[in-house]
Amino acid sequence: MTLKLSIAMGDYDRTRPLFDRRVQIDGVDPLFLLQSPEEMFFNAFRHRTCDVTELSLSSYCVSLTRDDPPYIGIPVFLSRAFRHSSVYVREDRGIESPGDLAGKRIGLAEYQLTANVWVRAILAEAGVTPDRITWLRGGMNAPGRPEKIRLDLPADVTVEQAPEGATLNQMLVDGAIDGFIGPRWPACFHEGHPMVRRLWRDGLQAARDWHAETGHFPIMHILGLRRELAARHPWLPGALLKAFTLSKQAAQAALADTSATKVTMPFVEDILAVSARMSADIWSYGVAENRATLAYFLRHHHAQGLSPRLLEVDELFHSSTLESYSL
Repeated sequence: MTLKLSIAMGDYDRTRPLFDRRVQIDGVDPLFLLQSPEEMFFNAFRHRTCDVTELSLSSYCVSLTRDDPPYIGIPVFLSRAFRHSSVYVREDRGIESPGDLAGKRIGLAEYQLTANVWVRAILAEAGVTPDRITWLRGGMNAPGRPEKIRLDLPADVTVEQAPEGATLNQMLVDGAIDGFIGPRWPACFHEGHPMVRRLWRDGLQAARDWHAETGHFPIMHILGLRRELAARHPWLPGALLKAFTLSKQAAQAALADTSATKVTMPFVEDILAVSARMSADIWSYGVAENRATLAYFLRHHHAQGLSPRLLEVDELFHSSTLESYSL
């Protein structure tokens, strides 16, 4: 008898072999829900809706410092992204480098967003710690947006609420804020507003330089499993890790077959070559391969006031997924 599980995840090439059942999860009859990050994360941390779900790494870490965290992590990193292209500034504020953000008013949808943690880590490396910026929190294109999990930030971190009825996009257009940080670009930038640009004019090169220096490919999302299910079925965390790994491998094999490219874009061979030069397996799953990147993230998560204590890498994941068999 198979275990029926609801599984919320994004519609990615690396999850599609699971969704179309080319890859099976041992012992599981899944009901897949393909959702946006905002929908998945809100449902997970506010309502605990699914048995297995993609999770914001940052919000998950916040949950681990609270009573009764609903999910235990599986080292499946469904979203990774460099975030040097996620910082937008007003052209008329004299902002040319990360150091120029000190003393500025910067909008963000949620302080706890994983993308924002990574950007603030990069800014901290340039000497601009969170206490040197005034953060304006609100909805990007629609007024109002709550933090998924209530935060208790240090007194020296200033987070103000956007005025009632205001959007961060319009505040950026009007000059009421000096910039914006977030994983989605503001509508005004997409529309080509002449006074809004990216902080790093060549975000790709900035990210490549940063990777060469640090070796990190930022992790955004992990997989979470209800803790009571992990306790009742100790085989399940390993089965999930195995299946999601096989699904990713199937996607990578398809991407590498350039006789007829699987993505609607040119020069796939060049993109694959760049990725290979960065790392033999740039999108690795598992704890051992990602320990340094996770430890870096946890240090900054704590330094930014999101976790009141410094979390250890191993406590993020179910014990059975910290190592695996080999032949």
